[in-house]
Amino acid sequence: MQERRKAKRMPVKLSLEISNLYKQDNEQVRNINAPIEVVNISKTGIGFQSESILPIGYYFNANINLNEEDTLHCVVKIIRSQPLEGDRKMYGCEFVGMAAILSYIFDEYDRKINQEE
Repeated sequence: MQERRKAKRMPVKLSLEISNLYKQDNEQVRNINAPIEVVNISKTGIGFQSESILPIGYYFNANINLNEEDTLHCVVKIIRSQPLEGDRKMYGCEFVGMAAILSYIFDEYDRKINQEE
């Protein structure tokens, strides 16, 4: 199978909670309170699992902390989902409008996990 990813995925253990989703036309879904478990991250997006059913094409705000110094405040767009065992789903998301200068955070995280292996 041909690799279609734009950037290397790295394993990560993060928990986030989505409270609101929105679309560019100001359509919103509020008070979702969907706990999610982020399982991988790359320079271009995240993969996460959740029991909540989340709509494709919607956005949410995320604060992601990969190290002690840096927190990424970013907008994430849900671009795909697939069912997993039980009631869980796997979601694929892309970062929207994140400055390329922040890619150093992912480079540092990649170095750190490679040193731990």
